[in-house]
Amino acid sequence: MKIKKDKKIYWTITIIAMALIVLPSYFAPREYLIATIHRMEFPGYFGLELDILKVVGAVIILIPAIPAMFKEWSYVGFGILLLSASLAHWLADGIVKGVAPLVPFVILSVSYYYFRKLNYPK
Repeated sequence: MKIKKDKKIYWTITIIAMALIVLPSYFAPREYLIATIHRMEFPGYFGLELDILKVVGAVIILIPAIPAMFKEWSYVGFGILLLSASLAHWLADGIVKGVAPLVPFVILSVSYYYFRKLNYPK
């Protein structure tokens, strides 16, 4: 019973986290995303690189058959991505925009907590 509840929480939170991380790249105006990357002084190809890696990471986390070790690395990658995004936006756009990436980071952290709870029993 408890494991079933934990699985529901895990999948709900994980889907929300992946949506918050991956979907903005596809629904925000392209011109805005390109301007933001240039304003932060990243190379032009950086946006495409982020898009590809976000999708790959989400697929790894969302497909149950993929080994836990790969999922762990995806969680680490997303954590680095979101913390780096927070710092970059804070320095380029101010503290308010710097806080925004921390919202999916917190949700991702809850997902990771349940991932560990379900995959590494005590």
